Amino acid sequence: MTAAPQHDRPAAPRTPYELNHALGTAARERAPHLGLADNEAIVDVTSAAAAADHPGDRDPGEVAAQLGAATENVQQRARLLFPETRPVQWSPFGALMPVLAGSSGAGASSIAAAITDALQQDERCVLLVDADDPSRSGLACAFTAEGPWTKPVDDRVSVRYSWRDDALVARLESQLPTITPGMVPAPPDWLPNPPPDPLHATVVDLGHGGWRAGASPLYGAGGWLRRGLPAQRPILVVRATRPALRQAEQLLARLDPWVERGVATPVFQLVVNGVRKWPAGVAGAAGPRVAELLDEALFVPHHGGWGLAGVTDEPSPARVVDALRPLLAAWGLIASPRRR
Repeated sequence: MTAAPQHDRPAAPRTPYELNHALGTAARERAPHLGLADNEAIVDVTSAAAAADHPGDRDPGEVAAQLGAATENVQQRARLLFPETRPVQWSPFGALMPVLAGSSGAGASSIAAAITDALQQDERCVLLVDADDPSRSGLACAFTAEGPWTKPVDDRVSVRYSWRDDALVARLESQLPTITPGMVPAPPDWLPNPPPDPLHATVVDLGHGGWRAGASPLYGAGGWLRRGLPAQRPILVVRATRPALRQAEQLLARLDPWVERGVATPVFQLVVNGVRKWPAGVAGAAGPRVAELLDEALFVPHHGGWGLAGVTDEPSPARVVDALRPLLAAWGLIASPRRR
């Protein structure tokens, strides 16, 4: 077979704009309903790979197409399992606690792990969901070893189950270079088959996806914020700094229209990570939405180990767990610390 004439071949992109257009087109051809956030994530990672131009790497256009196809397939499945037209029943998850980071570095993953440890220390069966991109996850080392048990969601996306002591940890897994917002499975796909019986509580670490989750409770990780019964208790984790409170205010403003429409559940609890009380002059920087949560804010003391090593398979520090116990007891999830 003779090679195609040079003038019949598609011209190679000559500028970054042409490259981005070509990659976006390749993704949309495989995903007619591709959202803007997904398209941006695909173009970002594939254009970076194209710029690196490493020999032997997969063709960026083909990777973009595969990411688009995976996003479309997971979204189609979500529309069947988690339709917008049906009320959400959260009862299979037990007490549901989505944990949002108010800003980058807030420590949402460490708080999610500590809540999980507090619950399992009181012999509660807990599912810890890591809904973040594996490459950016704060819970990547929260278990001793990757478990052998997986649940396929799509040919390219699956949920892998591991153990953190007696708690079950569910994390995303994919051979593709990134997880787009639309590739995050709908909540029902995170439950193992068969699910634990009984499952007392589910803690969901939205990680860096908290900002995206606030954009829409109908999409990707935002599904964990959909209003349903019994009502979940979303937790907002912040640092005790003025910039952190300003960023948290923007996240709540992003979620606010969905709350007002009755589609999303509002944040239930503010957790201030790394201090025992507000530093002077910080709480006054809170915007109106964060200010509504200040009176009931829970303070978690500093743990330097998290700053150095992140969350590991070691149990959370006792002083951190003890700081969270009164909150969990008030919610009826564990025995009162006074009784202990």
